Amino acid sequence: MINQLYAQSPAGKNFGFGLVLGEPTGLTLKFWTQRNNAFVIDVGESYFGSPRIGVDYLWHFNAFNSNVARLYAGFGGALGIGRSNGFYYSNHDGFFYRSDNGLGLGLRGVLGVNVIPERSPIELFLEAGLLVGLSPAFGSAGDVGIGIRFYP
Repeated sequence: MINQLYAQSPAGKNFGFGLVLGEPTGLTLKFWTQRNNAFVIDVGESYFGSPRIGVDYLWHFNAFNSNVARLYAGFGGALGIGRSNGFYYSNHDGFFYRSDNGLGLGLRGVLGVNVIPERSPIELFLEAGLLVGLSPAFGSAGDVGIGIRFYP
């Protein structure tokens, strides 16, 4: 029997884990808190810092009038530790930089679509986001990721 509290997640489960490719490339965890809400934690390799740890809070909604595909949106933050790459723009002059021992802190907005085949413990997702770096310098970048999660 499917737990109605987590009815939008695969098989009504509230926890899934898997892989994400893109920004970042690494591991992904998803914790459903309610029928249409979830926390996602991503840990992996990124231009923002390696490793990069990101946490997002998501709202899922049925924009496609489908039992399989859902649109989601959310916000969160990212912490990059270690080597990072970036771009500074100052006084009409821009340059790329690499930091080997930095600590990056940023805010993130995300929009995506997830596909959960009926009676399956699998979730597929594609998402795009905007990352606004606050430290070590102010800047912005785009994030794109594709992935899969398994719900045991």
